[in-house]
Amino acid sequence: MKWYQLPLGPLQTNCYILSNDAQECIIFDPGEEAAKIIQYIQTKKLNPLAVLLTHAHFDHIGALDEVRDFFEIPAYIHEKEAKWLLDPALNGSQLFMAGELVRLKPAEKILANEQELKIGSFSFKLFETPGHSPGSVSYYLEEKGLIFSGDVLFKESIGRTDLPGGNHDQLMKSIHKQLLTLPEDTIVLSGHGPVTTIIDEMESNPFLNGF
Repeated sequence: MKWYQLPLGPLQTNCYILSNDAQECIIFDPGEEAAKIIQYIQTKKLNPLAVLLTHAHFDHIGALDEVRDFFEIPAYIHEKEAKWLLDPALNGSQLFMAGELVRLKPAEKILANEQELKIGSFSFKLFETPGHSPGSVSYYLEEKGLIFSGDVLFKESIGRTDLPGGNHDQLMKSIHKQLLTLPEDTIVLSGHGPVTTIIDEMESNPFLNGF
């Protein structure tokens, strides 16, 4: 199984493409520049099965409709942010995008509660990790020691909590309960910036010390 990090748009939001030996793939957070995502998938001759969203802020969903329509695949979002795809005031595009409002179609699949999520041969543990936003989730691929954490935890930083629905204490609880309890060598694939590991953040993340 392989993963590829594709930073997109002015905020360099990380889209990830996870593929298996059968050339099937899962797309995480297609934030912008749909053409780049499609080109990569076609160049690698991959067969996408689904789009998984860690949350519904505009910079993580901007290319969703174009990508899922092109490949005719479903999108997954947590129930607490299902309406955000349709509402520029909720997904933040009304505040930050200077007229480029993000209004998308509803997601085909609504997630609720922590669970084992199976899509084709892919199997994830779904963790609810609110704080950055109320419906933030992380997808843990236990067999490969990977977690797709969205904007919950970054290399030497954490997600912002000053946007609607953000809650700092809740974010810290999510990080400590759901992420820092994972094996120390777990690779953290964050929504922005470089890849990190759980042990690196336990040792060097200044926002986690003393909590």
